[in-house]
Amino acid sequence: MSKIRSALEAVQRIGDKAVVAVNSSSGLCCPDLVLQALGERYREEGHPRQLTMIHPIAAGDMFGTKGVDHLAQDGLIDTIIGGSYPSGPSSAEPPLIWKMLGENKISAYNVPSGIVFDILREAAGKRPGVLTKVGLDTFVDPALDGCAMNDRARSRPIVRRVQFEGDEWLYFPAIAPDVAIIRASTADERGNLTFEHEGAYLGAMELALAAHNSGGTVIAQVKRIAQSGTLRPHDVRVPGILVDIIVEAPDQLQTTATAYDPAISGELFRPLDTFTIPAFDAAKVMARRVAMELENGWAVNIGFGISANVPRILLEEGRHGEITWVIEQGAVGGIPLLDFKFGCSSNAEAFVASPHQFTYFQAGGFDASLLSFLQIGEDGSVNVSKLAVRPHVTAGAGGFVDITARARKIVFSGYFNAGAKLSVVDGKLRIDKEGKVAKLVPQVDQVSFSGKRATLQNQDVTYVTERCVLKLIEGRLTVTEIAPGVDLKRDILDQAAFPLAVADPLVSMPADLFEPDRRSRQAVTREAAE
Repeated sequence: MSKIRSALEAVQRIGDKAVVAVNSSSGLCCPDLVLQALGERYREEGHPRQLTMIHPIAAGDMFGTKGVDHLAQDGLIDTIIGGSYPSGPSSAEPPLIWKMLGENKISAYNVPSGIVFDILREAAGKRPGVLTKVGLDTFVDPALDGCAMNDRARSRPIVRRVQFEGDEWLYFPAIAPDVAIIRASTADERGNLTFEHEGAYLGAMELALAAHNSGGTVIAQVKRIAQSGTLRPHDVRVPGILVDIIVEAPDQLQTTATAYDPAISGELFRPLDTFTIPAFDAAKVMARRVAMELENGWAVNIGFGISANVPRILLEEGRHGEITWVIEQGAVGGIPLLDFKFGCSSNAEAFVASPHQFTYFQAGGFDASLLSFLQIGEDGSVNVSKLAVRPHVTAGAGGFVDITARARKIVFSGYFNAGAKLSVVDGKLRIDKEGKVAKLVPQVDQVSFSGKRATLQNQDVTYVTERCVLKLIEGRLTVTEIAPGVDLKRDILDQAAFPLAVADPLVSMPADLFEPDRRSRQAVTREAAE
């Protein structure tokens, strides 16, 4: 019997109160046609109702792929468990799903992406749940928010602290999905799936296993359908024995606002001179300073924001190839892309399934992570997941908590305060207008990273801002470097909402960071040698 169905036929298999897991990362691998059909069915029939939606990484974006917003209708969703949520610029209207969770119409949770994959993996193996130290002393911990994003979720806890073998852990019960909705490039008639046009596999295999082993249904959206027996077995990432329904969607986007770019899927390599080098400004100065923290041969995770430009700094300075970039969506190597193509890399060396990449991160198997901050607390804690005024700008924590839990070295970067007008003139930083919103605060609005726990674990933590560099030393935030042109008391100590320690000696940030035409010593040395 053929597995090929229309999207509307496929979603008829989803019943009231079903648990539905979706494999996506913004527009990347998003099975948008199936989600659209599910939303249309609800509008016409009033069913299915009260679904529990599970999204290890956000489904959809604000740039043409609605994703979970197709389902943001009263009564359709009861609960949503997301590693992250659709996000976009602060000037845009929030996605509908954010409005629903803000109005307590659904129970909404922000669970670290790696833990969401772990929860599904344990369900696939018929095991009771996840014991983990990832998230202890952060918003994940029931001692703080317990992952709850609103009052309705707080009344229905999904995580608890437990004692096991004389130690303290977080416990998340396994959740068995009734339906998994995944996406690939090609399916043959038997349902074998290949991903040759995708920029990641994410957790397609893990979600399919969890649903299949729980007696559920696996729906696969694909760009095209091939004859049975024509796909090479090494190319098949999800076997047809796990797939129940195939939905053909010839017009599916490859990722956010991108129809198709073969460099994202590793089908060709872009020339290095086609990558845009960031313009010279205070942000570039910070990215240059972050790059100085890295050593040749390291494997380095990279996050959104200032840090996302570091690969291009290395490219400009002749250091491309010294660092292997590893991102949570699964790309290894290459050059991570910017803005809302973030999560994809051009010229990658390999694609790893996201659950495996998160295992690598959770155990601290990599050398360093470069991440952003919204706020820094007095104890070195960081908030990256909650912005009260415009919450949809942050997307939630995603893999941030998994990545930082045991990372040996972390470099956070961001502006010292919000709203400052800055320029770099004659090799010095000039603060043309001071910002009005402090980002160094006594206590952060949400603990995405615990400074207290970092101190106990002897993690190497650095904070790079445009006007100074700070380090977490013996539990205190300590100014170690100051930008040329900056006054220590007026521009740093008086702008923090708590006392900062100052290193002795306090050194100046390297002057060449503030030069528009700076080139690294490594590049000059190589050219001279040649």
